[in-house]
Amino acid sequence: MSRIDLEAVAPAAYRAVLGLERYGRENVEHTVLHLVKLRASVLNGCAFCVDMHSRDALAAGESSRRLFAVAAWHEAPFFDERERAALALTDALTRLGDHGVPDEVWDAAARVWSEKEVADLVVAIATINVWNRIVAATRLQPPVQE
Repeated sequence: MSRIDLEAVAPAAYRAVLGLERYGRENVEHTVLHLVKLRASVLNGCAFCVDMHSRDALAAGESSRRLFAVAAWHEAPFFDERERAALALTDALTRLGDHGVPDEVWDAAARVWSEKEVADLVVAIATINVWNRIVAATRLQPPVQE
């Protein structure tokens, strides 16, 4: 059961996060954005977001095989170099350790993405992590019926 409706109780805060969401949608390749959102949501254990982002990706034409493989992307052969760099950056930013994002992860992203693209990825990854935390705090549940 949901604890609170953040949009109703703190509409300005909700709109601010929604603004970041719009920015990511406008500035990150849609295929990569779907993968990043799904990966962060899996790592954060956000059932609502895993459900929403996997359904959105399927509706946008992503294959179920690649979506399932996001959970084990290191071993899966389905992702290109740019997608792998984005997924590694997602892992590092989502599981932020004592020393932040390792240089090897950052350097791999910087090799295949432009500086602006890396900046946009960082914003998109940070945004899905904000959404995951909002959903975890409010206990928003995915719809049982499709």
